[in-house]
Amino acid sequence: MVSHMDTRTVQLETPDGTMATYEAVPGPTERPKRGAVIVIQEAFGVNAHIEDVTRRCASAGYHAVAPHLFHRTGDPSFGYDDFSLVLEHVGALDDDAIRSDLQATLGHLQAASWSLDQIGVVGFCMGGRASFLAAGSFELGAAVGFYGAGIVTPRSERVGSLLHLIPTMRTPWLGLFGDEDQSIPVADVERLRSELAGAPVGTDVVRYPGAEHGFHCDARPSYAPTAAADGWRRTLDWLDHHLAPVAPPEA
Repeated sequence: MVSHMDTRTVQLETPDGTMATYEAVPGPTERPKRGAVIVIQEAFGVNAHIEDVTRRCASAGYHAVAPHLFHRTGDPSFGYDDFSLVLEHVGALDDDAIRSDLQATLGHLQAASWSLDQIGVVGFCMGGRASFLAAGSFELGAAVGFYGAGIVTPRSERVGSLLHLIPTMRTPWLGLFGDEDQSIPVADVERLRSELAGAPVGTDVVRYPGAEHGFHCDARPSYAPTAAADGWRRTLDWLDHHLAPVAPPEA
């Protein structure tokens, strides 16, 4: 673990107002920085779990940030016991708003001297879908989505299928799914795998037998330690393989 990690919350300007962004950076005496990662929240906001994942990315050597996508509706975060509380905030977001927030976050990382091909995104739940949106909207180094619902089958009028992005996708994307996820049928996962065969960039889809939605989150009853560990290993490998290398510091 990184022992001298620097964590803070910074304020970024977006077209829809100021957006808080949790940031974790390896300390200057620790391992060389390996790039930057945007951690995209679940439907429960930037809560303790998402902050922990952001710190995990920093522990692996990345400049990691987690933008607060609910800044338009009061910037709340939630536990996992009452999903009804999140509906108002999820419903206020559309793809254009998410792209706008990601653009502001990318600008922050570019100002810290990261190039777009040195930046990856890792998203969970609604952030898993947003990782696919990012992969189809920006030319980044890499993207990873955990159990992103709504990529294949539309969730609502505001949350449509993203399959149309595949022919022009510019960012390599890895998708991780649980076979027992009640919100993402296995048939959708296999259709996604088939459609991605025509993508112009590298992609991969991994299924975990017996895993439910939220299997990576150790604060949820659906946490599956074996699937979570394998998914995290694959995530770090994907980032390491696809992000542009960072030049070593000058002596």
